[in-house]
This record gives sequence, C-alpha cells and structure tokens, in this order.
Amino acid sequence: MSKKRKSTSDASTPAVAQLEAAGIPFQTYTYEHSSDHMDEGYGREAAAKLGIDPSQVYKTLMADTGSERVIAVVPVSGRLNLKELAAAVGAKKARLADPQVAQRESGYVVGGISPFGQKTRHQTVLDEGALHFDHILVSGGKRGFDVAIAPGDLLQILDAQTAPLAEH
Repeated sequence: MSKKRKSTSDASTPAVAQLEAAGIPFQTYTYEHSSDHMDEGYGREAAAKLGIDPSQVYKTLMADTGSERVIAVVPVSGRLNLKELAAAVGAKKARLADPQVAQRESGYVVGGISPFGQKTRHQTVLDEGALHFDHILVSGGKRGFDVAIAPGDLLQILDAQTAPLAEH
C-alpha cells in the first residue's frame, strides 16, 4: 500500500534536509519496499507501487570517468548512455561506479541513493527528458521513499546540467 504526504519540517533524510534548507517545494511519497521480485529494479518498483508512469520516476546513478565521479539522473524506464554522460562532463569515457563506492560517497544505500544531500558533492547531469514534466520523482534517500520536485528546481539546487542521457 502506498502513502503520499506533503513535506513537513521533519527532515527525515539528508535529501529532505537539503531541500527544506533551500526552500525548494517538493512532495514526499512513501511505499512499502519489498526485496522480492527486484529483477526490474528499485525505481520500477517505486513507479508500480505509487501508480506513476516510469518515465516520470528517475534513478540516481554514480559513474566514474577515471578522473572524477559524476551523478546521472535518468528515468527508470530507460538505461544510462555512458557515452553521452562522458561527453556531457567533458570526459573520454565513463563507467558505472562500484556500488560500495557509490554508497560510501553518497551516504545512502543502493536503491535509496538520492541526488540530494550526498556526503560528497559531485557534478550532476539530469536527462533532458525530465524537462517535459512539471515534476519528477527521485529517491528521497532511502528505499521506499521518493520526493517529487520540479526539474528546474533540481537543476538549480544541484547546479546541475541536462544532456540526452537515457536510452529507451
């Protein structure tokens, strides 16, 4: 069963704390996370349990360019094009970061990595398809917890850029 609520002053995760400190409007969505049947991924589980189109639910991935790690925010309905990500950040190539590195540097567990409130700040690139929506959902910093935010606000608070990152 899913539950939807508006944000409160209870900063339950570093992601929520960052959004509240910035005065950015957002909504939180919670659902009962289940580790059963995770073949399609955490983001698809969120979309299904919340009844939201998977093209509007975004996953946060960490990639390594060899000289730095970067954050890619892409729809759960697609795959990250690593060549496009590398081009967007001026690198020759990129590969997904080791999950242990992603957890350590973000401060979140895999399946709950939010682009907001990370322990180590990284350059962030949002798939340009997000700009077609009034709001998108991204992880709020733990499994079973998402935040809905306007793409423009995400770009502003993270000083992020857009690029054509998703392959469908």
